[in-house]
Amino acid sequence: MATATAITAPNQFVEANGRRLAYRSIGAGRPIVLSTRFRGNMDLWDPLFLDSLAARGFQVITFDYSGLGLSSGTATYNPIEMARDPRDLIKALDLNDVTLAGWSLGGLVAQSTLALYPNNITHLVLLGTNPPGPLVKPAEQLFFDTAGKAENDFEDIVTLFFEPASKMSRDAAQRSVDRIALRREGLSIPVPVDFARANLGKGPKNPAFPADAVLTALKNSAVPILHIGGDHDIIFPVVNWYALNQQMKSLHLITFPQAGHGPQHQHPELSADVIASFVRNI
Repeated sequence: MATATAITAPNQFVEANGRRLAYRSIGAGRPIVLSTRFRGNMDLWDPLFLDSLAARGFQVITFDYSGLGLSSGTATYNPIEMARDPRDLIKALDLNDVTLAGWSLGGLVAQSTLALYPNNITHLVLLGTNPPGPLVKPAEQLFFDTAGKAENDFEDIVTLFFEPASKMSRDAAQRSVDRIALRREGLSIPVPVDFARANLGKGPKNPAFPADAVLTALKNSAVPILHIGGDHDIIFPVVNWYALNQQMKSLHLITFPQAGHGPQHQHPELSADVIASFVRNI
């Protein structure tokens, strides 16, 4: 039997606390569970990023949040409530020594999960996300004007996840979009636009994630934390993490130049290298 890749991995399901969680799994080794972005589902991770993690010794697990995509249950975009999904998936799959990862909104979910349900989590990997609490730099209005569209075309994707002013970033965006489009069977269900808009808001807020208990937990946690960001993230500016230097004792920061809100899609193999080295050595 051929080894499953991100493009060919079958949809699988577990029953947990009255709902069915949909997930995909590729690779073998140390588990890494990835929580996806706003309006994201299992289909919208860059396959090369996932396959690169698998090639570096991870069992790579993606999933759909409750009530969204192929998962049943009640949908919410409250990160504290969403933390039940990775918690229940980790328990249902009997995973140990888990690297918990999250992109954008998923990063807020991952932080909440570590704060509330830290059992079996050894490392926290955050991709283009925000810390909890007050921000030194809020989001740009451009994100809210673009993210709430019924459909996002290529230029919107560049605006949201890459750096439009950089030819290198734009070229990387095209390659990533082309890779994501390769999966044509067993697709998940798009997040309903009305649900997304209702949770988006009309403009920046400060704090964007008002969760004092989560911030306190991260500051006191001994779990190694890695954030990978782009130097021009229009929704979650990376400077907000640097403001927490010497406050979060286990925080490691990597920033890619000429990059935006999806650093792991612009640099999928490099991001996988960094994550694998971080988990192996810290």
